[in-house]
Amino acid sequence: MTNLVYKQESYAIIGICMEVHNNLGSGFSEIVYKDALEYEMRHANILYEREKEYLIHYKGTVLPHKFYADFVVFDKIILEVKSRSDIADEHIAQAINYLKVSENKLALIVNFGELKLDYKRILL
Repeated sequence: MTNLVYKQESYAIIGICMEVHNNLGSGFSEIVYKDALEYEMRHANILYEREKEYLIHYKGTVLPHKFYADFVVFDKIILEVKSRSDIADEHIAQAINYLKVSENKLALIVNFGELKLDYKRILL
């Protein structure tokens, strides 16, 4: 695993997620974890954008509904926050679609809903 895409950046993000999980534990709604993540990223001087808007193009037209990434960190990594019993296949499919629309290479799905923080790296 020495050739991980955005290795240092993703380690920094996961470290912040672990900090939030260690302090809050599981059981809160996603919005609470997002607020805590924003607090931690701001205090660590990590570049991020919350609820970044992306347009969806379809057959030469822009669809009326947009996609909002929970976070785009370091201007290149999508961070999707979940608070569920597990990371399901539909969360992975969602992250893949987000990568296609955003043209980013890496998405991190982080699940705060379990006793131990769980996350997956999704590459496109």
